[in-house]
Parts: sequence; structure tokens; C-alpha cells
Amino acid sequence: MNKPIKYKPLIFLSNGVLRLLGNIIKILSYPFHAIFPKKRFTIPEFSPAFRPSNKQSKINKTIWQTNYSNKVTLPVYCNYLVNRALSWSYEYRYVSTEAREEYIKANADTRVYEAYSKLTDGAAQADFWRIFTLYNEGGVYMDIDGHLVWCLADIIDENDTEVVITRRDKYTNFFLASAKGNRFLKDTLDIIVNNIEQRKIDGGVFTLTGPTTLNMALKGKNVNSRRDKFTCAQGTFTNEYFQYMDKKKGKWNHTKNEDLLKK
Repeated sequence: MNKPIKYKPLIFLSNGVLRLLGNIIKILSYPFHAIFPKKRFTIPEFSPAFRPSNKQSKINKTIWQTNYSNKVTLPVYCNYLVNRALSWSYEYRYVSTEAREEYIKANADTRVYEAYSKLTDGAAQADFWRIFTLYNEGGVYMDIDGHLVWCLADIIDENDTEVVITRRDKYTNFFLASAKGNRFLKDTLDIIVNNIEQRKIDGGVFTLTGPTTLNMALKGKNVNSRRDKFTCAQGTFTNEYFQYMDKKKGKWNHTKNEDLLKK
């Protein structure tokens, strides 16, 4: 169920301005990294809330992100800065590939951890980890190339137990916000674990661990949803070239289906 959008005209304008800014930064980043090919910017593993709020919320005020490295190119770092500018009352946590596995190993049961351990693709691991972490901790997840289009405190209301976004009438998982222990996250995780155990790899990452599993879990359920263009955009500031400059062909669509799981 799409909820009424507050400040809709202003958000629409903000989205347009950010798209213009993002495209300018992308264009300028090509000559920048041609001149400084080794220059990288560091996304912190932890950033406290710049202006903590006394406003109570059922969804934890923590933003979660992950990537193969927190040493990133200029446009990816600018993307991060936009998110921090629009989430002043939220703390920020970056989790590395290694830390993802350590966290799941420490907090999951044997079956769940063994399923995660079979994954070989970074995007599939991130899909699994985001669902598990939000179920276990609560908070807000965004892909490293996703950015808010409005203040996060106005997107998430104090009584919201989840905020999911839709694109082309389907739920997508590059932005997810949820209270700890939300049932739809457990249902999604169960589908992912079963897919891995049954080696359902024919549809690639998208159906093994990605948005297809979320749509299956939410089918027939009434959840709090918003359109992506009024919540979180993707790929405005960066693209595959800049996101994977240090990991050529690292994007999920380059991985063959038969290589998604350990033999």
C-alpha cells in the first residue's frame, strides 16, 4: 500500500536537482580520475548522528551499507555525502565483506550460516546480509549507489514498522527500512535460504537472493510502501565504471549462474 507522500512537490523538485548534480559529478569524475587514477576517498566504518533527535521511532536510526571496499571513487563518495546530509539524526555503519560473514556467523543458526557460506557472489552475499541484519538489528539499508531524495526523518514516520519502495509496481531491495524482528524479513530470509539449499540459480542473483525473494515474501501482504522516486534513487551519482573501478566485472550481472554457489 503506497502511503500518502508529504511534501510531494518539494521532493519531486529535490529529486530533479540531485539528478542534475549527480550527472555533473559523474561527467567531471572522468577527467578527475584520469588525472588522479589512484585517488580514493574513505567511507567511515562508523559515523555518529550529527544532530541526534529525541523523536522516537519504531525503526532504529541506523543506516547500513556494504561494499567490496570502503576506499571509493569520487562519485561514490559524493553519493555517501548526500546521504549523510539528508540523514543527520541517523548514525551510519559501513560493513565490509569480511565483517558481513563474521556477523552472520556470530548471530545466525547453523543452517542460515551454512547457506550464506555457499554464496560466492558479493551482491548475493549483500542481499542475504541486508535481510538478516535488518531482521536482527532493525534500521535502514541502502545500496552503495543509492541515495536519498529527501530528509530521511521525514520519509520514516515514528509509527512506521517498515518502509519499502516500489519501482514499476514491483518491490525492490536497494532501499529497505524496518523495525527489528519484522515478519516479512524472516519470510524473505527463509525463501533465500531455501533457494540456496535447492540451488535455484537459473534466474541469477535477482531470483536467488534479490528482489524476487522480497516480492514473494510480500505477496498478498499489506505493507507500508513508497515510490522510489519519492524516497531513494539509484545510480544518479555513480555507475558501474566508477563503482567497480578497482574490481573489474565485479557487478552481479557478470557472474554466471553456475558460479553463484560453491560446488
